[in-house]
Amino acid sequence: MVNYLIRRLCLMVPTILGITFMVFMLLALAPGGIGAGLSVAGGQMSDTSKAAQMQAYLEDRYGLNDPVVVQYARWLGRISPVKFGERDLRMPTGDRIAAPRDIAEPPMGWAFALPAKPEVVFTPTLGEGQVDEFKKLQRDAEGARRSYIGAVRFFKDTLADYVREAGAPWISKLEPKGGAEPDKFRDLAIQDSNPKAAALKTAAADMHLKWAKAEETRQRAHIAFRAKPYPESGIGIIPGLVSLDTPDLGVAFSKNRPVWDLIAAALPVTLLINAIAFPISYLIAIPTGILASVRRGGWFDVGSGLAFLSLYSIPTVLAGVFAIGFLANKQYLGLFPVSGLHASGAENYTFLPYFDAAGTWHEGWLLDTLWHIVLPILCLVYTSFAVLSKQTRAAMLENFNADYVRTAKAKGVSRKDVVMQHVFRNSLLPLITMFVGIFPAMLAGSVVIERIFTVPGMGSLILEAIDLRDREIILANTFMIACVNLLALLLADILYAVADPRVSYE
Repeated sequence: MVNYLIRRLCLMVPTILGITFMVFMLLALAPGGIGAGLSVAGGQMSDTSKAAQMQAYLEDRYGLNDPVVVQYARWLGRISPVKFGERDLRMPTGDRIAAPRDIAEPPMGWAFALPAKPEVVFTPTLGEGQVDEFKKLQRDAEGARRSYIGAVRFFKDTLADYVREAGAPWISKLEPKGGAEPDKFRDLAIQDSNPKAAALKTAAADMHLKWAKAEETRQRAHIAFRAKPYPESGIGIIPGLVSLDTPDLGVAFSKNRPVWDLIAAALPVTLLINAIAFPISYLIAIPTGILASVRRGGWFDVGSGLAFLSLYSIPTVLAGVFAIGFLANKQYLGLFPVSGLHASGAENYTFLPYFDAAGTWHEGWLLDTLWHIVLPILCLVYTSFAVLSKQTRAAMLENFNADYVRTAKAKGVSRKDVVMQHVFRNSLLPLITMFVGIFPAMLAGSVVIERIFTVPGMGSLILEAIDLRDREIILANTFMIACVNLLALLLADILYAVADPRVSYE
């Protein structure tokens, strides 16, 4: 068994790599690329320079100018526990701060003389004000870098306008979407006779000015980084080269928050709903399937099968709409809340219900939460009754005809022991297979139900991330669900051996 488990764990690594690589390729090669939703929103800004700056910033932040495989390798290095290069700093809040990245020199240095690279001699303030100064330096460096990236983007757009005025053969070297890649125009002479020459020189001068500013602030931030105002993250193996650290899921650009913080806020909601829903499904469906198999052809077998199949045929979307329209609507029954997890002002509730001095009943935070999730749980469980019940019934009927059951009956074993100790135990294998699929579903959440009832769980988070093509959130969810799914399959193999002694992996 141990050797089998080791082999399975080793095979999980290439499987996870394949899953994440495929999802990464789909995101990277999709029309619009990552952040398409934000790019579209940025394109609607009244200031086109800000829109270009936002798009260029996203390209630089995620290295979109590099080959796709390089981008994937960079992301893989972030989530790997083995880190290379300078160790990050760990803030008291748990956030990581990486060393400031190098800044590429402005393009077309052969046509426009580059200014001298600034050499900063700087000593950060030590003592109580060091942390505050460090934060300011980091913000200044990021702001100057972003401004420089926008200036580069504007320069390339101005260069494209210049090339169009220059005409053939230069115009054929423009990108398919009309953009200009400076390296393709090394032999292009900048002539004052071109109507766009003055604008191009102005854009180049502005780009050089912002590059010098960005480089200066970067050097200051890097000097402050090496002063280590915060403790270093992880465990150093080779100083400055190799270290061990926890996986870094990145920062979601759609919300500008660490991905782990978003998952930590949404995951408990999804786990709460599923932790209640799945036991309800099994506690109702499996006993029903057992009784249906014992009373095969009877009224209970026919009635329960008909009822569960009728429920299974109702789409979840339709059930959710009906639940809101009739059970929650004040014009009808109005028994349940329409959406959300808490009532207005629930943060001021006591945890448990109580009666005040006037004898008024107060439901408390716990009952309020449970009352809000009744309808989502109801819509989540009803479709599983038919599948689990029919699977249990079929497995039980198959084992009722087995030789060992007839032998047990001939030996005088009671009917209850025959059903539970012999037939049901040997019918567990297909149920175990279905049971292990619960864990990935608990992490992924129900997109439809969470959307209908406005539940801020994992389903809503991943749906919003897909809409905005937020690569960090999508990849983090994919990685997490893939790991849990593979571990669940491994758990199924272990449970097979526990439930059936005939199963052996030696």
